[in-house]
Amino acid sequence: MEKQSMDIQRILQLLPHRYPFLLVDRVVECVQGEYIKAYKNVTFNEPFFQGHFPGVPIMPGVLILEALAQTGGLLVASAMESTEGKLFLFTGLDKVKFRKQVSPGDRLELVCSDLRMKLSLCKMEAKAYVDGKVVCEAQLTAAVGNKPVA
Repeated sequence: MEKQSMDIQRILQLLPHRYPFLLVDRVVECVQGEYIKAYKNVTFNEPFFQGHFPGVPIMPGVLILEALAQTGGLLVASAMESTEGKLFLFTGLDKVKFRKQVSPGDRLELVCSDLRMKLSLCKMEAKAYVDGKVVCEAQLTAAVGNKPVA
């Protein structure tokens, strides 16, 4: 399979998330249906640092998981002919472990692999790293559904 990368414009085409909830800045490597490597540059300007925690800024664990889920969504989307009218929804998190804190100035490296698809459900292994050290790991499960018609 061919490796591909994705800039922010391609990410915006594939994911419905927008500021301040888009948590993937770039995909550096993706092999359709196999694995994806992406990153988020964590800056002091992130809106969640105002309250989490004043004087001791730490990226909330649920947002690390959300960044991993968005990365996993990009892996699934990369293998689809079209994502138009589709929505990726979390259905489960298993074996979640937080290993280290993520702070302003960190580059959060996001890796999802071992994608398994069954009908509209997908499951994958996900790990987040800072400076080569695992900060979070989990098994993610998601469903690919249709967007509701407005």
